[in-house]
Amino acid sequence: MNSALMLRRFICVNASATLSSVAPSPRKKPLIFLGSPQVSVTVLEALLDASSAPNSSFEVAGIVTQPPARRDRGRKVLPSPVAQYALEKGLPSDLIFSPEKAGDEAFLSSLRDLQPELCVTAAYGNILPTKFLNIPLHGTVNIHPSLLPLYRGAAPVQRALQDGVEETGVSVAFTVRKLDAGAVIASKSFQVDDQIKAPELLSLLFSEGSKLLIRELPSIFDGSAKSKAVLQDDSKATLAPKIAPDEAWLSFDQEAFVLHNKVRAFAGWPGTRAKVLVLDDKSGQQNELELKIITTRICQSTEVLNGEQDYVTFKKCSLVFPCGGGTALEVVEVQLPGKKAINATAFWNGLRGQKLKKL
Repeated sequence: MNSALMLRRFICVNASATLSSVAPSPRKKPLIFLGSPQVSVTVLEALLDASSAPNSSFEVAGIVTQPPARRDRGRKVLPSPVAQYALEKGLPSDLIFSPEKAGDEAFLSSLRDLQPELCVTAAYGNILPTKFLNIPLHGTVNIHPSLLPLYRGAAPVQRALQDGVEETGVSVAFTVRKLDAGAVIASKSFQVDDQIKAPELLSLLFSEGSKLLIRELPSIFDGSAKSKAVLQDDSKATLAPKIAPDEAWLSFDQEAFVLHNKVRAFAGWPGTRAKVLVLDDKSGQQNELELKIITTRICQSTEVLNGEQDYVTFKKCSLVFPCGGGTALEVVEVQLPGKKAINATAFWNGLRGQKLKKL
């Protein structure tokens, strides 16, 4: 075995303020982390902190993440948030892998060289083929932000909020070829506030999921987690498919609670949008506007004036949109294309007496 390969096998991550370049102790078990968006950084940070503890039995030996992509308003090609974090912490760039597909042979060869005992995924974003899953000695475990078998799929938090659930949670489960169907090692449930939005809930669940993972790592490494893990009941499984951009549009024919839950669910990406018509009675001009709906609440008063069902009114610092079933949605924060988000009062004052009609 050549010296370069030996060095590659035993370089790993020491998590403190920065990563140490000192070769790790051979007794520490190499762990590979797979994640991509900002919520994944929480899990990686927790793993690095845990690996730096004096009694830690593992070290983070490499990072796998999505390839660089165009992000932000400047559309610059940037590394994923996980890759950026790892680079900032001093991890050697040759230990940060970003294959187009997790089944790429060159990538799998590099992964085998690291001889991982465990792989951990948290919102990685790529399907893991069998030839990947066969590499780590103790398998691959995933932090999934739902109470499995509920909400298997790409958008568990968003779909749960869209459904208006009152309880959700996070699961740590073994990864198998079937989507999110592996045995559950541990889970924790949470009550869902009717105002919380997807980015906040995602952050909470991945933070709590990282704690569950750290707690369960000893049992995963000694093999006992496999015997205690609970098989999922496929008959109770629900799906959480990926969100399509065209789902962002709101239809005010639906009841207010449906729209409110959608606004919470799609906050962050893709957001929710509505078209309105601005009417100037003096000039007779009409101007169609596209509004991004940022924050809403369900109107407790369902009084809609006769003949005014299509018009938006202003009440208690909110825009009141009549909705299906005699309900109404209060919109308290909006955003015009290319502008910053503003509260409903500022938007209403900007109309200068013009009427607002929903479309």
